Order: sequence, then structure tokens, then C-alpha cells
Amino acid sequence: MAKYKPVKILKDIDQCCPLTVTRAIGEIEKVGIGDVIEIRTTDPGSVADFPAWAKTTGNEVLEMSQDAGLITLFLKRLV
Repeated sequence: MAKYKPVKILKDIDQCCPLTVTRAIGEIEKVGIGDVIEIRTTDPGSVADFPAWAKTTGNEVLEMSQDAGLITLFLKRLV
């Protein structure tokens, strides 16, 4: 069980790159600084895409896990 309390959960199970990242960018801009959003996707590109996006934008991937093809990420808005 995750230790974060997301203010929003995105379930992009059937979407693939770049739609998952694009949607997450739009949604994280709607939450407050310090808030966490949870992303659930089956897009294998997310494993590399979200850390790269966080690094270039100054936000943070708090946690990422994979289970039976489902990738769950917790992103924290820092900027």
C-alpha cells in the first residue's frame, strides 16, 4: 500500500505514449504545489518518460511500481 495521499488519480490504462504523459502534465498543472497525483497505466514507456519529465520540469516521481503490467506512479508537484 502506498504511503501517499493523491488529490487526483488518473487511470490511463489503455493509453500509450505520449498520451499518458501529456494528460498527466495537464492534470498536475491543476493541483497545488506540494500535491500528489497518482497515475495508473499499462504504457511501458512511462517507466522512462515520467522520470525524464520530472527531471526537466523540477517535479518529483515519489514512487513507481509495476505489477502484472500495471504501472503505478505517484507524482508530486513542486513547481
